[in-house]
Amino acid sequence: MPLILNIAIPSPLRRSFDYLPPVDMSANEIEQLQPGIRIKAPFGNRKMVGILLQVKQHSDISQEQLKPVSEILDETPLLSHSLFKLGLWAASYYQHPIGDALASTLPVLLRKGSSLIKNTTTCWRLTTEGKGLPNDGLKRSPKQAQLLKLLLQKNSIDREELTSEGFSVSIVNAMIDKGLVEAFTREAATAKISANNTLIAETPLPLNDEQQSAYQAVIKQKGFNRFLLEGVTGSGKTEVYLQLIAEYLQRGLQALVLVPEIGLTPQTVNRFQRRFNCQIAILHSGMTDRERLLNWQAAKDGEAHIIIGTRSAVFTPLLKPGLIIIDEEHDSSFKQQDGFRYSARDVAIKRALDEQCPIILGSATPSLETLHNVVQTRYHYLQLTQRATGAQPPTFELLDIRHQPMEEGFSPALIKAINAEVSKGNQVLVFINRRGFAPILLCHDCGHISTCQHCDARMTVHLSKQQLRCHHCDYQKPLPNTCPECNSHQLDFRGVGTERSEQVLQRLFPTVPVHRIDRDTTSRKQAMQNLIDEIHRGDACILVGTQMLAKGHHFPNVTLVAVLDADSGLFSTDFRGPERMGQLLIQVAGRAGRANKAGKVLIQTHQPDHPLIIRLFNDNYTNYAKDLLKERQTSTMPPFSHLAIIRADANQLEIAEQFLLDIKTNCNHDKEKLLGPLPAPMARRAGRFRAQLIVRSQQRNILHSLLASIIQLAEAHPSSKKVRWSVDVDPQEMF
Repeated sequence: MPLILNIAIPSPLRRSFDYLPPVDMSANEIEQLQPGIRIKAPFGNRKMVGILLQVKQHSDISQEQLKPVSEILDETPLLSHSLFKLGLWAASYYQHPIGDALASTLPVLLRKGSSLIKNTTTCWRLTTEGKGLPNDGLKRSPKQAQLLKLLLQKNSIDREELTSEGFSVSIVNAMIDKGLVEAFTREAATAKISANNTLIAETPLPLNDEQQSAYQAVIKQKGFNRFLLEGVTGSGKTEVYLQLIAEYLQRGLQALVLVPEIGLTPQTVNRFQRRFNCQIAILHSGMTDRERLLNWQAAKDGEAHIIIGTRSAVFTPLLKPGLIIIDEEHDSSFKQQDGFRYSARDVAIKRALDEQCPIILGSATPSLETLHNVVQTRYHYLQLTQRATGAQPPTFELLDIRHQPMEEGFSPALIKAINAEVSKGNQVLVFINRRGFAPILLCHDCGHISTCQHCDARMTVHLSKQQLRCHHCDYQKPLPNTCPECNSHQLDFRGVGTERSEQVLQRLFPTVPVHRIDRDTTSRKQAMQNLIDEIHRGDACILVGTQMLAKGHHFPNVTLVAVLDADSGLFSTDFRGPERMGQLLIQVAGRAGRANKAGKVLIQTHQPDHPLIIRLFNDNYTNYAKDLLKERQTSTMPPFSHLAIIRADANQLEIAEQFLLDIKTNCNHDKEKLLGPLPAPMARRAGRFRAQLIVRSQQRNILHSLLASIIQLAEAHPSSKKVRWSVDVDPQEMF
């Protein structure tokens, strides 16, 4: 029997597939094939790009049933051996189909079978006719004349130089039409660190004693080590990162920096570019597939010395890995919520172990899991308790809004405080974690509430677009003029969102610019960066937005932070609710008074006597988190146990629940480790009914053994084709 190629094909099936090698390939050539190369193979009625796992001698399937592969795409693996192993580990740990997991480690173009591409750029130069043009040949086109003069001096320019010199592509095209200029491509230059190109472009800031202690603690350790850098907002964690990265770059190594949101990437990149004379690769979902592949290649080849990216960048290959940094490590954005449900933070820790390099988890509000690891002495604990600039932490004040006359979400005391700050030329940040104009459209006459026809959710009013929108499935419909139940015109907007708050503030402060920052206003490319640039000019303004404003932004002229509704996290059905509430409020409060102006935080609440509110603001986050850890230990919830959720959805709730009930009934493990089946907190979403089975164990190996049994039962269940089901290990959301 010929040699067999065992391939991981991206599919929902939790198995690999055997194929015959190409007919024209010798046995010696087949034996030389390395695990990790891409192979195109027939799969059903399609051809899929899979990854070779191994070349083996035998298959459980007869040779007559095996198909030959279509094409060997690579001579050598695109992923290093350690990164290939990491993908296999992640597939196993998160109980995900191996083919889909390994495909997720590659850029989209490589998943589709494309080859690596050359990094070229378009340039322009003068033609023979252009070089021989008399000096007054373009006197009627002064801009073209200026560009002609520039090209005579420089011989050629690329797009970046063209823009920096104040010219547009349309001017070049006009000169091409006249036969004066021609376009050509050349390989894009990459920044090199050499004796003539010093690494440090900007003088580092002096470190205070705490920062210096944290820096030295990392530098003196060798190989794999885990560090938690807990620093109050404004304590200079980024400066510590920068100086540590400089140290590892001087050693000829690369640094990988993960941030939770695309919105944080531009300002992080700008600060890194100011500091370093080296190539920085950026990786996030807002880039084109080509841009991502080019930056991925630059990291793989060692041309990029620093890699900055969001969640998926954790799988970026590094030629010489030196340091991994997870900024805002507590952020739930690091956990993929659909498909391959991995945690980039936890995968990064495993990667640091495999690569034998240090990893730093940074946050002002660390997750309870990370703090528990500190208590268990698994992590080195580094703490920054003071703001690096010497600025004092903001003062906190709770505004009891019970019995207060409210101006569409704003109390009189808050309006007065905002007016006092903008009158001094300062900036104010207003935080409300709810997009849209209003969360409810209510008929005043019959009480009808507009709900999504696909989800058990209310439709949010987006007044500027005259739309009702579901924020769970994105179903949209026009904003009605009359009630669909009773035809009444008495439609009322209930509740407040960012769009409504923006309108209220524009009405109350007509001479002050109001900038709204949420997913609706920052969806276009460069929109977030343009807003941040406007804010950094320092003029008096009011910022209103969602949690996007709370994540790591430095606004030196913000002197007042106002939280419109602090109560929403107090009554969450998710056991992580109090933790998330504390993190969010502390993070958004940290935007105030970060420079030489004193900061103040005003928090509106209907629950000023709630123990969580009192505990958070009368103490600090660390002690607040310690109390939450005690509660988790009492209830044996993570991190004192390990969780997984089996989610199932179907056209009918009964089908999904019966599917999970059958699995629970037939499972040989202790039934007390299984809770459910239960309807999901939102039982219907996007037209599908959802149920879930919660799996819990105090030992991780038992949890994974139980999951293996559950998956086997689920795959063999008669209803498996009627039910969509998934496994979520270490879930961050209980929905």
